[in-house]
Amino acid sequence: MLPPQACKKMQSWIRSRHLICAGNFLVLETLGYSTVERFSECVSSLGGALINVDPIDKIWMGNHRQVILYRAKASLNTPQQHALKQYWIKYGSLYTRFDERSIY
Repeated sequence: MLPPQACKKMQSWIRSRHLICAGNFLVLETLGYSTVERFSECVSSLGGALINVDPIDKIWMGNHRQVILYRAKASLNTPQQHALKQYWIKYGSLYTRFDERSIY
C-alpha cells in the first residue's frame, strides 16, 4: 500500500473513532480481523511497526451472535507537526467508539 493511501485510510479510521493516537502509539479497536491486517499494512507503509493485537472483549450483535473486539497497538514516529497527528487533533477523539467512557 502506498503512503498516501495509507494516510487516507487512517484518516477514515480517525473520523469513525476506531483509531486514536497516544504519543507515538496508535491504537485501533475493531470487530473484524481483516481490518487489523489492513491497519498493519498501513502502519508498515508509513514506517511504523505493529506491536501487538489482543482480543479484549466479546460484543453481542443481536440476540444470538457474539463477535470479538480486537485492539491493535502500533508504534509510529509521528511528531507534533506530522499531518496524521494534526488530523487526529482536529477530528479525532480521546476514546474509541467501543470504549464505555465514550458513551456518556
